[in-house]
Amino acid sequence: MFRLCWAALNLVWQLLRQIAQLPRLAATALGAATGDQPARPQRMLIALLAILPICFAASLTLSHLTLVMSPSIDAWIVRPAPGPIRKGDLVQFTLSHPAIGAKPVSATKYALCMPGDRLSIIEGPPHSIVLPSEGHFYCNGMLLGVSVRLGPKGLPLERSRWQGIIPAGHVYVGSRHARGFDSRYIGLVPIAGLRRMRRVI
Repeated sequence: MFRLCWAALNLVWQLLRQIAQLPRLAATALGAATGDQPARPQRMLIALLAILPICFAASLTLSHLTLVMSPSIDAWIVRPAPGPIRKGDLVQFTLSHPAIGAKPVSATKYALCMPGDRLSIIEGPPHSIVLPSEGHFYCNGMLLGVSVRLGPKGLPLERSRWQGIIPAGHVYVGSRHARGFDSRYIGLVPIAGLRRMRRVI
């Protein structure tokens, strides 16, 4: 009991000592050569005038950067890149689907099949045995990806079944990643809801 009380008193004493040093630390921060000298706020003001514009510019730059958490995209950081969306461009959009949870998330994918292209779905490649629910997605005859039956948490995934000529104002988004969650499951995405992005890193 005595040791506990002594430890508590020692802690209080250390806190009081730190509080007593606050005026000296503040004076030093404001430009005094030592804590015993009066503060010189002019030096602090000059430093702030030099630093604040840099911090402001950095905050504006960082606010436009997006960290990509998906392994299906060959990028760590992306930023907006205004302009018309073309095949192969990175695009960002709001993704809402029961498989990813109750709240919508921001997703970054590639625009892989554009308006006027033909999207086809084949139930497995020739001369192989696959389950009927596995679909091979093609754009103008080029393989885009293969759907899977189960998601990362073991939940069943229902693949998109639409195929044909992609209508104006829509696009197939995805990646080459085998486990990518994209138009294989969510179907075509309206171009109006896409934001063109560019890789930074």
